[in-house]
Amino acid sequence: MNKHFRRKALFLLIIPIFILSACDEPGDVGMELLPSGDLISVGNRIQKDNIRAYTFIDDSVRTDEPSRSLLGSFRDPVFGTTTIDLAFQLRLASFPDFKPGVVADSIKFFFYYYTVYGDTSTVQKLKFYELTEYIDPDAKFYDDHDLSQYASSVPLAEFNFKPRVALDSVYKDTLYQLAAVTLDNSLAQKLISADSLDMVNNDAFLNYFKGLYIRPEVVSQGGAIVTLDMIPTSSFSGSALVLYYTNPGDTVSKTNAYFITDFSSRVSSFKHDYSQTAFYQNLNKETTLDSLIYIQSTGGLQSKIYIPGLENWRDSTKIAINKAELVFHVDTTASDFRKYPLPTQLLLTYINKDGVETLPRDHAFYPLYYGGFLRPDYTYRFNITQHLQGIITKETGKDTYINDNNGFYLTPYYKNEEMRRAVLKGSTSNKGITFTVTYSKLMQ
Repeated sequence: MNKHFRRKALFLLIIPIFILSACDEPGDVGMELLPSGDLISVGNRIQKDNIRAYTFIDDSVRTDEPSRSLLGSFRDPVFGTTTIDLAFQLRLASFPDFKPGVVADSIKFFFYYYTVYGDTSTVQKLKFYELTEYIDPDAKFYDDHDLSQYASSVPLAEFNFKPRVALDSVYKDTLYQLAAVTLDNSLAQKLISADSLDMVNNDAFLNYFKGLYIRPEVVSQGGAIVTLDMIPTSSFSGSALVLYYTNPGDTVSKTNAYFITDFSSRVSSFKHDYSQTAFYQNLNKETTLDSLIYIQSTGGLQSKIYIPGLENWRDSTKIAINKAELVFHVDTTASDFRKYPLPTQLLLTYINKDGVETLPRDHAFYPLYYGGFLRPDYTYRFNITQHLQGIITKETGKDTYINDNNGFYLTPYYKNEEMRRAVLKGSTSNKGITFTVTYSKLMQ
């Protein structure tokens, strides 16, 4: 094997190793592994000044069957007002032990919450309604859906709710909090009046009792969004509707519980009012660059990012991308992150030739490699090496991967089950958005 052939073989072996080993930091990491001499040229290109970023509303977020449900109204000093309501089904745990002449004593809804985002000193008013229309668990629901159309106009309860946070005295971890709401006894009477055929199975029961709808009143100041844990597990009872009743001849009241399960419809709607915010006049516009961009979950805000010139890398097919990293910096002052926790992870998608948001191939390759996690230095970093390499090679496939560089969207990773927001430094800010490409170019 001649020397020239051996060096080419070494280069082909080292490139994939380098790509995997260069996931932590951009720049010169791993460059000492590349062969020296005139076979290749190693470069590092940093792009910053011509990157453009704008704030847009993040619409069309699905809200059905999240792992956790959100509820409440919150007036954020930076992001305006967010109000979230909730509709859900309750299912039979077993056939009730109702005897002829049974008396309904009372009925309560118990819900557990774990996380409070906002002001815990504000008392909120929650109104509870019975659903009058069936909500299909297989249907798709989006953030702007009007859930009140499925509910009665007569409330079953008006509950003054002041969320609280308690910490475990030993581990200092947040404890689950339990709230109990007494509902109008007309619902208890309806449940004990159900015919046996209405309770023969859950399909029949859901046709008889379709569930509950909770709507918070919009707050004028303060407020909070709470995260509800609705579904029971082997070690956690979950939220439930509990009927208290007394059978004839009994002296002690009995209970019958109706639970929310994985098979229950759980749907939220998210409403945002940005009219009083500092960024409102530039919202959904690509005419003015701002020094700040705004990211918010719950169908809130996203940033649209343009990196000019990505397609120009196609000019040379002899380039191998070692690492392409896009970095966003949190404005810690504007975010007030100690009071309002930041998203633990952001999601970067590219806009394909059909205008559809698509995940870069780097995400499917390995999520940790792709990145987007909040770092100790308050940055979010994305590795889009394979995405850029695909642009260079004009790679295509069943997903029509080829991309005309129509831009990217940046959003919170958990859009419908976590209340989070962040203010990031924009393209005109000092230490704003940075795109660093480390590459190797074959000289022969």
